[in-house]
Amino acid sequence: MCSRYLGFFLLVWFPGALHAQSAALQCAAPSLDHGYFLPVKETYSHDTKLRYGCENTHKPAVEGWWAESVCQHGTWSHTPRCIEEKACIPPTIANAKYTEASEGWYKEGHIIRITCDKGYEHKDNIATAKCINGTWSSLPICERSMSACSEPPKVPHAVITGLDYQDLFAAGSEVQYECEDGYTIDGVHTKKSTYCLSGHWTEGPVCGGGRGPGTDLGGSAVGGTGGGHTSSAGGRRPGSGHGGTGTTSAGSGTRPVGGGTSTSSGTNEEEIQNAPIESCGIHPSIPNGEIVETREMFLKYACNIFYTYVGPKTVVCHSDGTWSDVPSCRATYCSVDTRQYRELYSDGVKYVKDGEGRKLACVKLDEWWTDHFSEVRCTNGRIRLSECCSWLTIKVSINLVLRNNVA
Repeated sequence: MCSRYLGFFLLVWFPGALHAQSAALQCAAPSLDHGYFLPVKETYSHDTKLRYGCENTHKPAVEGWWAESVCQHGTWSHTPRCIEEKACIPPTIANAKYTEASEGWYKEGHIIRITCDKGYEHKDNIATAKCINGTWSSLPICERSMSACSEPPKVPHAVITGLDYQDLFAAGSEVQYECEDGYTIDGVHTKKSTYCLSGHWTEGPVCGGGRGPGTDLGGSAVGGTGGGHTSSAGGRRPGSGHGGTGTTSAGSGTRPVGGGTSTSSGTNEEEIQNAPIESCGIHPSIPNGEIVETREMFLKYACNIFYTYVGPKTVVCHSDGTWSDVPSCRATYCSVDTRQYRELYSDGVKYVKDGEGRKLACVKLDEWWTDHFSEVRCTNGRIRLSECCSWLTIKVSINLVLRNNVA
């Protein structure tokens, strides 16, 4: 009896459930201002393609003058939308990221700052782009950094732990090797890290097994040479057997092993190596610039618009607590304060890029002066203003010249 009622219930419930599931997969017709779409329906089933176009002065919020959106599980693959022609859609920049607009597009005049992925840097130090009349000006390019490293070297009887495979590593990156079972670096330890410094990896481990520390391939994991030893000028042996020590000395100073830089002119002078940037405290600031990338071993800067980057590409911290040389931002523009020129229309300070020019409005002497302007040019940081003139003045001058030539 119970099974009879259960079967009746399933017959009634299943069609309703299937109908509800089918309705959930449908998409409602989009609300498309300044545009039109086909086919026109109230609802669209799953996988239905909707094609749309926009009226004059508008364009789709994706590439092209017409667009297509697909109903996927109750939502459109992208929301059909028409934006102003002077607006910009998100740019595609390889190996980079930037702040995405909440609306999915950018208004004219909007400036975005590009951040390159790890291991890449801005080509020609261009880090920003501006939306001008529907297109992006001077889109930045992220190219491989000269200080980045390729994949770490293969070490017999060892694997890299803690991260997935990648073929490019940023400067300052650390990877850790771990020896396989039965192998060690020095008879005790099985793990060792190597670092990417100036495009090269510091020395990695040598995993030896069975006969003692580091004997599988000869030598130790750090410093020395295979099976040898190091000695000072006085004949003292700081290490012997399989591997030696981490430094070699010959009476004129020491040499650090494992990358980095050092300076020494005598045996008692302190070695200067690169250290994590936290060791140097407050990050140095530069006028008209800002820090755009912070890593464990270095800082990167970029200059504001109208300024050119001059100096080292990265700033590092030395082991003595001092910073390396910092870059500077050189002005590549001229400024004109229109309030200081009687002949110019007072409109605040105007900026002109070096090597470029622009027209500034002049004060009109009477109602007959039309398009009255001064041509302003910036050359090597120096400004030059032409006398105020208008197209009417130019036309009159041309007519006078022509008339005199005819006469």
